[in-house]
Amino acid sequence: MTHPEDGPVSAVAEALARAFGDAPHTAVVLGSGLSLLLDRMDIAKRVPYPELKLPGSAVVGHAGEAVLGDLGGTRMLAMAGRVHFYEGWTPAELVRGVRALHRWGVREIVFTCSAGGISDEMQPGTLAIITDHINFQGTSPLIGPSWGETRFPDMSTAYHPRLRAAVQEAAESLGIPVESGVYAAMMGPAYETPAEIRMLQTVGADLVGMSTVPEILAAAGCGLPAVAIAMVSNRAAGLAGHPLTHEEVTETAQAAADSFAKLIEASIARF
Repeated sequence: MTHPEDGPVSAVAEALARAFGDAPHTAVVLGSGLSLLLDRMDIAKRVPYPELKLPGSAVVGHAGEAVLGDLGGTRMLAMAGRVHFYEGWTPAELVRGVRALHRWGVREIVFTCSAGGISDEMQPGTLAIITDHINFQGTSPLIGPSWGETRFPDMSTAYHPRLRAAVQEAAESLGIPVESGVYAAMMGPAYETPAEIRMLQTVGADLVGMSTVPEILAAAGCGLPAVAIAMVSNRAAGLAGHPLTHEEVTETAQAAADSFAKLIEASIARF
């Protein structure tokens, strides 16, 4: 029996091939306020998500376009923006792009996100390599019929050790400080309560956000090596001493965009 996602995923993969030709080795998914990476690219072509049959985000800081070009001499595709559970999308729609990139021929993927800092090391402006996650979103894109994927993917290497090491080496070569830690995924769109942050501290989370984990799960199911880099945009609820706003998230991300972009460029050259 044909899986319900087979047609939509194939349609996106075919649209990517028509728009861009052969797949690049690496794709990068850009989170809130992190699309300034595009300024460092020698852009060959950009296509809005709807033309690729992908859902478009209505969230500020997510452009909603795929951009092919060279970054530091490496051909890559930047997915400028993502969609989220809190916008009303289904798990399958949320990760359709990841599955399509894999079907198109992308061989490694970098996820980026803005996140709230929980541990003391995670101060605003910090770049952090995500080493593991805790899923508090209450669902998974792998639920339901198996879509050409591993039915029970092992998650111990979902944040691929080789790619994480390449990012760490790139950071050291550039003299850019990076932290590492565990990311807790929440449903949103409300920011977490101080009580929820205290709970996350207790269970071992260093970072908190509303994205990334569904895509990591889909990549693990496909066997697509992935790495995730978080930009700490704010201290989590109850730790900052002031109310949280989305404007703070995007402003902090933009302020640290130069270091972030340099790190991505140096990292994918090592992949």
